[in-house]
Amino acid sequence: MFRYLPLLLVLALWIYAFVDCLNTPEDEVRGMPKVAWVIVILLFGEVLVGPVAWLLAGRVRRAPGRPSGPSWVAPDDNPEFLKSLRKDDPRTE
Repeated sequence: MFRYLPLLLVLALWIYAFVDCLNTPEDEVRGMPKVAWVIVILLFGEVLVGPVAWLLAGRVRRAPGRPSGPSWVAPDDNPEFLKSLRKDDPRTE
């Protein structure tokens, strides 16, 4: 059982790096174009060079706990959403 553990860990890291690369927007990729990173991860995944290179050099690092995009606003706090409700309400006409 334990002899398969290193293989499973390598496979998990390979899959994680591949999916992370595919889901990363093009403007957040560093060093090479996104397609080149995918090829590097796929070709050198078995020896961990590709996935480790992606995790260290390929993606933009963010400070922990900070969202990457615009912060989410609840619908009842969003003025544009509230205006659209008033516009669609037949009682306000």
